[in-house]
Amino acid sequence: MDGLIQVLQSLPHLARRSITFDRGTEFTDWPYLQASIGTQTWFCDPQSPWQKGTVENTNGRARKWLSREVNPRPRSHRDLQSPERNATQMPRLQNTAEVFRQKLLTQIRRTG
Repeated sequence: MDGLIQVLQSLPHLARRSITFDRGTEFTDWPYLQASIGTQTWFCDPQSPWQKGTVENTNGRARKWLSREVNPRPRSHRDLQSPERNATQMPRLQNTAEVFRQKLLTQIRRTG
């Protein structure tokens, strides 16, 4: 959870007002996240992957480069960068980084 806090803390508060998790055990420290940076946390309903459609879509794209049989933990950061970059920059109507940047800039302009 410390890694997630470190990444989110660098964002303006407008960009980290809330975060939605799936119901995995890796998110059991959500109160720590909420207390550390003031981010409201939510959880998807059980067996409702459509509530996190972008995550499910991105996971499917990542599986093209990293199958379920491969354990990513022993891989180096460099080994994982290429699939990550490919998954996040794959052509769509707009990629997620572009949408996030646009929304963040719009919010900053409104409040700044």
